[in-house]
Amino acid sequence: MEQYKKEFIEFMIDCNVLKFGDFITKSGRKTPFFVNTGFYRTGAQLKRLAEFYAEAINNEFGTDFDVLFGPAYKGIPLSVATTMAIAEIYDEDIRYCSNRKEIKDHGDKGILLGSPIQDGDRVVIIEDVTTAGTSIEETLPIIKAQGDVEVVGMVVSVDRMERGQGKKSALSEIEEKYGFKTTSIVTMKEVVEHLYNRPYKGTVVINDELKKAIDSYYEQYGAQ
Repeated sequence: MEQYKKEFIEFMIDCNVLKFGDFITKSGRKTPFFVNTGFYRTGAQLKRLAEFYAEAINNEFGTDFDVLFGPAYKGIPLSVATTMAIAEIYDEDIRYCSNRKEIKDHGDKGILLGSPIQDGDRVVIIEDVTTAGTSIEETLPIIKAQGDVEVVGMVVSVDRMERGQGKKSALSEIEEKYGFKTTSIVTMKEVVEHLYNRPYKGTVVINDELKKAIDSYYEQYGAQ
């Protein structure tokens, strides 16, 4: 596993973004782990998060694209911070863009924030965690309506590796349905691999009992 992935897993723990226990997901599933990206709350945390995103994007897509699109609302700061990180780390000046939930009819009119999207643009979409596809269904028509645009792919922070609408993962379903690549900074498999029976700051985060609960969860809800 790449070093930045290990550092990102530990970063999530430090930020209280990655938690273990008993939780209920939005879809009603009882889960032994939870990823709450709302706990990235400081400038330093957002800067570091953006650096992890930048490395994941560069590894999968390179920097030969034009626009990083972050769907409202969480995608707005992600697109801004990550284009800044790409500029700083890779010396590539990528444009950022997001959508508004409501179309603005005065001043800077329209549905987009940041850079306009133009014919010929190559776009990467940035999201927080694995999406069930609902956000993409709303986002893609907005991007495509701007002109002859190529969506290169999508990046999320954590792939929960759960079934989407069918038996495959939500990210795999998006790839099949829309024809572009998806990637994540880490997968839950990598999280477990890094933390299982390995002390972090003096504590074993995933012990045998928790590992058993995670395995049981994936037997029921894991993607095939």
